[in-house]
Amino acid sequence: MRLLGLFLALLVLLVALLVALHPVPSASGAGRAASWSLLGRPSVSATFMDEVLAAYHSPALGIGQALYADGIQTDIDPAYALAFFWHESRFGTQGIARFTHSLGNIRCSAGYACFDGFRAYATWAAGAADWFHLIASVYVPAGRTTVPAVVSLYAPPAENDTAAYVCAVESAVSTWRAGQLFVEEGC
Repeated sequence: MRLLGLFLALLVLLVALLVALHPVPSASGAGRAASWSLLGRPSVSATFMDEVLAAYHSPALGIGQALYADGIQTDIDPAYALAFFWHESRFGTQGIARFTHSLGNIRCSAGYACFDGFRAYATWAAGAADWFHLIASVYVPAGRTTVPAVVSLYAPPAENDTAAYVCAVESAVSTWRAGQLFVEEGC
């Protein structure tokens, strides 16, 4: 009987550890998906974000904890930062982000080091911190807190296929919240 109790205690600890490393979205997370609000606690773990980056052979592997911490600090779910990063450059494996360390290919502006018209950073973590700062200091105060509201300004229709961008971000976030690593292409 004592051995059975010990076994059950170990089983409970193992399940708790698995949930901590790969949390299942709560009912509030599901409600958040319905509105696609960027605001809220992380819906995926730092470890899981690093697993996604590893699966895509990203040079940014290892920034999962930085994304998680930035998300906690700004109250922005880091799954969305990861989704923008996936859509913009396949996690730094394509395009200008290979040189700028930018999650979201943010246009150059005063006060930033730039490369070919985009903000450039010394590290991926610095690029991530600036993405969160931009969303928290420009978009959120303007009431742009949902994926469609952010993307309509972030990647305007005059320059981008905004509907496809929104679909890609929402699809990526849904995929990761379901515990899957690879996002299906196309919407």
